[in-house]
Amino acid sequence: MARIHSHRRGKSHSTRPASKRMPSWVTLQPEEIVSNVTKLSKEGLGPSHIGLALRDELAIPQVKTIVGKGIKEILAENKLRPALPEDLARLVERAAKLRNHLSAHHADRKNVRSLELLEAKIHRLSKYYKSTSELPTDWKYSAVVAQLA
Repeated sequence: MARIHSHRRGKSHSTRPASKRMPSWVTLQPEEIVSNVTKLSKEGLGPSHIGLALRDELAIPQVKTIVGKGIKEILAENKLRPALPEDLARLVERAAKLRNHLSAHHADRKNVRSLELLEAKIHRLSKYYKSTSELPTDWKYSAVVAQLA
């Protein structure tokens, strides 16, 4: 699939483990994995970084095959889910950095265009999250929201 704002193609998805059954080498119980997920979340890691940490440090290829729930579901049950979805929060953070850059460098026209494209992505993604009820329907992106992130 092609990228939205460029003429290149990119990877459409990452490679998942071949089997959906629990691997034989995993020695941790589901309760221990849930406690590790909550501990890593309290340390400030987002869901994707939690998955990477579990994969790299504890050799857990996929939490859902062992626990039966995804990382976001575990965080929601323990009331640790972030206010904004992770990908939207990262885009808002990038937009804030870009606005800060443009306040110092007014003539940087290339990055003015980059900011426009980035904000278009934010609006599209927020529309999706509103339709799936992950964001409140009255949530609206603005530069003030980006400064708070």
